[in-house]
Amino acid sequence: MTIPTDSYHVPVLLDESIDGLDIRPAGTYVDVTFGGGGHSRAILSRLGKDGRLFGFDQDEDVLGQVPADERFTFVRSNFRYLRNWMRYYGVEQIDGLMADLGVSSHHFDDGSRGFSFRFKSRLDMRMNRSATMTAADVVNTYDEQQLCNVFRLYGEVKQARRVAAQLVRARAAYKIETTQQFISAVTGRTMTDEDDAELTESRQKKEMARLFQALRIEVNHEMSALQEMLQAATGLLRPGGRLVVITYHSLEDRMVKNIMKAGNVEGRVHQDFFGRTESPFTLVNNKVIVPSDDEQARNPRSRSAKLRVAERNEK
Repeated sequence: MTIPTDSYHVPVLLDESIDGLDIRPAGTYVDVTFGGGGHSRAILSRLGKDGRLFGFDQDEDVLGQVPADERFTFVRSNFRYLRNWMRYYGVEQIDGLMADLGVSSHHFDDGSRGFSFRFKSRLDMRMNRSATMTAADVVNTYDEQQLCNVFRLYGEVKQARRVAAQLVRARAAYKIETTQQFISAVTGRTMTDEDDAELTESRQKKEMARLFQALRIEVNHEMSALQEMLQAATGLLRPGGRLVVITYHSLEDRMVKNIMKAGNVEGRVHQDFFGRTESPFTLVNNKVIVPSDDEQARNPRSRSAKLRVAERNEK
């Protein structure tokens, strides 16, 4: 059954990001995070008959959202393979790339996927359900140091060591397979419906969100995939082409900022003989663009969003 786009996923910073692409009617563009297709449809509305748009997504749930438009090519794949797919389709250069990172509202609202602690479900978190490793696999097979590293690096959890130790102790008694079992393991108490409501409203909500974020990033190898995609995009964008990225947490935002300012994800600055910074990009917006108060009220997911836009320099 086809799910209406507006109920599947509400696009964030839609007008601002599409304006940032500075679309040429006959250009070739890529939306590497197709999702519900909101950004893609907006791009298509500005393309002429000779324009092309490629949309990437690894989740089979989005297939019902794919527009029937001969200018559009859907690629069911992780965006880390951007370079390979463009080569497959004979595309040497693109005029712009759009990325709305993080998790779609559909993933958070579908209780069966295990992305949110708001629902009682299996601890899954795979964006591509044909992948083998789930969040439950991470929780039950990683040793204490590995778990600590995941929570500290990807969730920036201050008590990562304590959480990892609690998980290891809990899984010695039972296999942690559901979101509720995970919450019980890290909080040290059995969760009831009343506890669920309390957790949702308590100060633990932010910490739990960080833990779930860390597991999701690890399961889907998000940071390495983002690095590979950004490097590929840098090589594919023609001079004058635009890179438009929406981020939601500091780890991915730092990587995007570094690529745009220095041309590498580490942020290593290279200077020419005269001390001028050498970068493949020029920032279009020196200050990040954030959603308006009105958008944040309408779409809570947008509250942590940051939009960065850069233009490819001459090679």
